[in-house]
Amino acid sequence: MSKISVIGGGAWGTALASVAAQSGNPVTLWARETEVVDTINTAHENSVFLKGVALPQNIKATSDLGQAVESDMILMVPPAQYLRGVLTDMLPYLSSETPLILCAKGIEQSTGLLMTDVASEVAPDNKIAVLSGPTFAAEVARGLPTAITIAAEDVALAEDVAKNMGSKSFRPYVSDDAVGAEIGGAVKNVLAIACGIVEGRKLGENARASLITRGLAEMLRFGVAKGARKETLMGLSGLGDLILTCSSLQSRNMSLGAALGAGQTLDEILASRNTVSEGAFTAPILAKLAEDMGVDMPIVRAVNGILNKGLDVHQAMTELLSRPFRKEAL
Repeated sequence: MSKISVIGGGAWGTALASVAAQSGNPVTLWARETEVVDTINTAHENSVFLKGVALPQNIKATSDLGQAVESDMILMVPPAQYLRGVLTDMLPYLSSETPLILCAKGIEQSTGLLMTDVASEVAPDNKIAVLSGPTFAAEVARGLPTAITIAAEDVALAEDVAKNMGSKSFRPYVSDDAVGAEIGGAVKNVLAIACGIVEGRKLGENARASLITRGLAEMLRFGVAKGARKETLMGLSGLGDLILTCSSLQSRNMSLGAALGAGQTLDEILASRNTVSEGAFTAPILAKLAEDMGVDMPIVRAVNGILNKGLDVHQAMTELLSRPFRKEAL
């Protein structure tokens, strides 16, 4: 057994704490919210972010970051835009021997860095792995069958994470392409907003299937330009996550897009939620990176236009549907 800590008490962090605990590991879950800490410790439930899901009793929640960091392995699950700040706060307590498993999906807005780059800047001596794949937190926490990717340059680290997290219902597949695993998770969130807009506008299943397919082409172009391998992006952390997130309104990103498509404003949607839709934060920096790198990503560009540049949803859809006919290619 390994002592495992989870930093981040949202739905996904809670679900991963449950997976680790069900594998027999003692688990410490750090959360900022006092209510989250109290309900996990007293009722074995995260009533704020994962209501109705019973949690194993070997999960101990705390708001003491120093206590949480005393661990053999740390799963980092804050929202992507907060990773740098949380990890910086951890540094006084963090041993360089403790591996960091990055579970947030996004690109840092202020720098354009992937999460592995952010973690390497803040904690350069710690080994890093990425955990990503097609997952809804509630299903994972309930023990429903799930397969994910664990990627690290140090394959032995990825294998160790798989050994400590894997079970009959939570199936990890090991990879050495951390960049590919990260890019799949970040890009699919933006594409899911686009699929949600299709849903909200009632444009039909044909349109959604086409958008997923062409969105995959954008993900592949961007990923390869960033040094990822195509086969990684065609796997669980790329195509698999894309299919899931673009196929269900359980997805925070797809549901945000659906609300936009139905006529709500972004401010109205965000004000009504206590959870983060990572795609809304990733879209502007992803669009900028693609433009700077000369990578054509028209769907991402349209989503960013709707979210941040006052582009009307109808106008954005018209522009996408008016693009010249061309040879199909990835």
